[in-house]
Amino acid sequence: MTGITARERAAAQAYIRLLETTQAVFSDPALTPLAGVILTPSMTDADTALRAAGLTGNEARLLDLVTSLRSTPVARTP
Repeated sequence: MTGITARERAAAQAYIRLLETTQAVFSDPALTPLAGVILTPSMTDADTALRAAGLTGNEARLLDLVTSLRSTPVARTP
């Protein structure tokens, strides 16, 4: 895979945040009725970031980026 631009990284991170927020909302029965309210900001952020990175409609590239970010070890400070 070619290098990741800052906009692509931001879009992939926004998508990951949306996925994680969605999982959290739907795993808690108390939050499920509020899903629309809770998820709207994350969906808006992801949509905006995807558009800015030119990834709207390019799911294959987005998923490659997400996979790349998820498989990259996070640097930890001692």
